[in-house]
Amino acid sequence: MAATSPLYNHLKDAEPFFLLAGPNVIESEEHILRMAKHIKHISTKLGLPLVFKSSFDKANRTSSKSFRGPGMAEGLKILEKVKVAYDLPIVTDVHESSQCEEVGKVADIIQIPAFLCRQTDLLVAAAQTGKIINIKKGQFCAPSVMENSAEKIRLAGNPNVMVCERGTMFGYNDLIVDPRNFEWMREANCPVVADITHALQQPAGKKLDGGGVASGGLRELIPCIARTAVAVGVDGIFMEVHDDPLSAPVDGPTQWPLRHLEELLEELIAIARVTKGKQQFKIDLTPYRD
Repeated sequence: MAATSPLYNHLKDAEPFFLLAGPNVIESEEHILRMAKHIKHISTKLGLPLVFKSSFDKANRTSSKSFRGPGMAEGLKILEKVKVAYDLPIVTDVHESSQCEEVGKVADIIQIPAFLCRQTDLLVAAAQTGKIINIKKGQFCAPSVMENSAEKIRLAGNPNVMVCERGTMFGYNDLIVDPRNFEWMREANCPVVADITHALQQPAGKKLDGGGVASGGLRELIPCIARTAVAVGVDGIFMEVHDDPLSAPVDGPTQWPLRHLEELLEELIAIARVTKGKQQFKIDLTPYRD
């Protein structure tokens, strides 16, 4: 098996945590470059390692009428410009095995969507790029499934893998975050990331004027989940950020306002620095003696 990459080691060793952040989808080159500029400024000021995130195609949208993005060819060109302009590593997602090679030429981290976290051919194709692979835990999966998914990456010869908690289905239109998963997913023996924005989705929970449904969300609870995650002791935070969430074409209800990004991250850093969540609590069960 190949050695772990310098970026992987840098993120794995980050204190108190690393950050994967950006708008959900590429809306335009101008917008992406502007968002990258602001998010890098904030992360640099706070001393957090940043990987910039955005998607070129939202292939699993609730409705076929929904905005999907510019597509792979144009989207990768824009993400490449972000890398060059702001010297930032990139994370973006793939949905098909055939996309992995081209995406791997630009992305430093290839993200596997939660719905596809067990798709062996996709995991192997992503692994074979040699890039870091971030696997979202399926909303339908127990945390133990992530051990198997991570192992598929390693068996393909790539040790650069991380796993990401993004909530578990709770009925038809809701997700819950079980904080125990942050602990149990460590059994995958790799960095654990908390997706603090998608975890507040309400899938297909918003009725649209004129018929149809879209995903809603509970943006006001993003700080709640974020505080919990860093207190437990995750290695990384994934969050989608937008300068105008009410106008965002995708996942507007769960994108965090750019104007509040620094404020929230400052609080999370403060929590992370006082918690001992990354250290296993040693429980002594010998009888207590006076």
